[in-house]
Amino acid sequence: MDLSLTPEEQAFREEVRAFFRDNVPAGIKKKLSENRHTTKEDMVEWTRILHKKGWAVPHWPKEFGGTEWTAVQQYIFNEEMQATPAPPPLPFGVNMVGPVIYTFANEAQKKHYLPRIANLTDWWCQGFSEPGSGSDLASLKTKAERKGDKYIVNGQKTWTTLAQHADWIFCLVRTDPAAKKQQGISFLLIDMKSKGITVRPIVTIDGGREVNEVFFDDVEVPAENLVGEENKGWDYAKFLLGNERTNIARVGMSKERLRRLRELAGSTQAGGRPILDDPKFREKLAAVEVELKALELTQMRVVANEGKNGKGKPDPASSVLKIKGSEIQQTLTELMLEVAGPFASPYDIHGDDNTNETMDWIAQIAPTYFNYRKVSIYGGSNEIQRNIISKAVLGL
Repeated sequence: MDLSLTPEEQAFREEVRAFFRDNVPAGIKKKLSENRHTTKEDMVEWTRILHKKGWAVPHWPKEFGGTEWTAVQQYIFNEEMQATPAPPPLPFGVNMVGPVIYTFANEAQKKHYLPRIANLTDWWCQGFSEPGSGSDLASLKTKAERKGDKYIVNGQKTWTTLAQHADWIFCLVRTDPAAKKQQGISFLLIDMKSKGITVRPIVTIDGGREVNEVFFDDVEVPAENLVGEENKGWDYAKFLLGNERTNIARVGMSKERLRRLRELAGSTQAGGRPILDDPKFREKLAAVEVELKALELTQMRVVANEGKNGKGKPDPASSVLKIKGSEIQQTLTELMLEVAGPFASPYDIHGDDNTNETMDWIAQIAPTYFNYRKVSIYGGSNEIQRNIISKAVLGL
């Protein structure tokens, strides 16, 4: 594939790059550059900036606030956003439930929810995984029983990212316990303020509190919050997960981290010499750079083929992006640890006094390494992705 950009596409890249350079709030950019978590307020502030520009949901259809950019322009936008770095729009709304709603929901649901997602009026979280139902998601047990004009939901979701901030949760629930496990699942939109919902934090290995358990005890959900048809939720979930796996690749972010890693390796001393002078380290660095370029080419092919598989049918090659993207991200964090050596610490002992940018960045390497052990698991574990590739791509 020819990766050279046309003059128009190069001009578009410069426009996007200039916008990010001039409009990403300095505090937010600093947090991301140091691998720190942004706050809810940061995300709302940045989303409103993007929304004002008309870029909050660029990949959506024009009628719902999208831009009608080409696949190449979409790719450029995402790469520049990750490389700046700037926060991506909240994925649970923009990349997950939003496309499900505009593809499968009724007109009333589209009219109500989509503008609120685009402006981050509503913060969404994802209610898929359960204890014992992660990689084998179709075995989920949270049930929704129809009673008149409402569903009564009981069960538990886990690893629910940022549920502590959420206004709404989109859930897979079992509505027909007698059906085969993939055929008895529905897709419900649930108000997190509903009586009977309890959110409990799960402290992760890096000390963060980004994931949660969510409990449903006789939660009443209006039947009008069902998306699409009852017992067809598995089809909508596959569509959503295909989009999630494509986004997990994060080529732009990995390219920026590789740049920072090379910069740090050229200045960090080991035995009186920069680590970059070590031929074994350079070999590792070159290997991950080659893998990243191959991933970039693959992602461009997948993006270029979007829409060719029919409505609601993402390219199964997105599983390749998920596997390689997550592996590269993990490899980069391992190399960061190697460069930092004894300076790496799982605790931010250096504070945030803005006096030493390099040390602030190094202080977050160990927490980042721990946190990124999860990327090969969420969005469907890499083992599951290999099964998908063997069946849907290789026909085995």
